[in-house]
Amino acid sequence: MNNPFANRSPSLSGPATDMLPVTPSDTVDLSKVAVALYIETGGNLSFVTVTGETRNIQVADFTILPVGATRVLNMGTTASGIHALTVN
Repeated sequence: MNNPFANRSPSLSGPATDMLPVTPSDTVDLSKVAVALYIETGGNLSFVTVTGETRNIQVADFTILPVGATRVLNMGTTASGIHALTVN
């Protein structure tokens, strides 16, 4: 199979190169910084941005949230089926 990403530099404006399941935690960062979050089942989402700010928002089912995130917090998060989109 031909890999269209083989000779391409990762880009924040391009597609993600991987998608990792997220287990919300108040103490552990994501294994890779997310360039976006995908949420299957909506609810409240509490997360830490790449600038270190904590944000709490309501999201709908099947939301793609284009924000850099380092952690999804357990406390305050009711959304589920959360995935981190990454480029590295």
